[in-house]
Amino acid sequence: MTTALANGWFGLEGTVAFVTGASSGLGRHFAMTLASAGCIVGLAARREGYLTSLATEIGAAGGQAIALRTDVTDAASVAASLETLTAEVGAPTVLVNNAGMAHGSSFIDANDDDTRSVFALNQMAAWTVAQTVCKGMIAAGQGGSVINIASITGERPIGGAAAYAVSKAAVIHMTKVMALELARYDIRVNALAPGYFATDMNRDFLQSDAGQKLLKRSPMRRAGHCGELDGPLLMLASDRGSFMTGSVLPVDGGHLVSTL
Repeated sequence: MTTALANGWFGLEGTVAFVTGASSGLGRHFAMTLASAGCIVGLAARREGYLTSLATEIGAAGGQAIALRTDVTDAASVAASLETLTAEVGAPTVLVNNAGMAHGSSFIDANDDDTRSVFALNQMAAWTVAQTVCKGMIAAGQGGSVINIASITGERPIGGAAAYAVSKAAVIHMTKVMALELARYDIRVNALAPGYFATDMNRDFLQSDAGQKLLKRSPMRRAGHCGELDGPLLMLASDRGSFMTGSVLPVDGGHLVSTL
């Protein structure tokens, strides 16, 4: 998608967006996509060097981004980053609640420490970030769009990723609760549920024999390309999705409708 097309169609020029987990993977891609559509993007993650590099890359391409070192599991860190973003460019009206992690373990073998870490980042941090951003939207009286990044495993789990699947199911239900409660404030809340996309989190698995067998069981028989998330993301972020709230949008090559 060209910048001109994105700008002309989605009308996001000058919109302030806050993207968590922006240092790598899907979060990095989401940040670049929003910037190419004209958003001013607050880049939130713990790895400051990665964020600074990404902000420079976005700037060189004609966009605008601000690196915000943030620990999303720490409410004070989240609040401080949002205060900085608001002071520099304005309060965000788009949130991409993306930060997350996976841990490969079955339910019966999962240890408490790993399970707590997955839930602390994937569910509790997503809750904290969304609550903090939405309180700001309400205080400003401006509404906005929250896009929680879920996963198809939150609806159709696979073996060996128990804590991840359960945490993403929680994100899906959180999305629906938020949508119900926040519509009165003109805040739309939806979830993107990606299928299998090759990122740092799962690239090795998808290239393994087990990963290849998994992909061959889905209707399109391949992993997704990150650019195939651009349209759904920009629709939910913009007024093109103005009557959508509480939706969970799978982008999965048909994986959820497969009977295999």
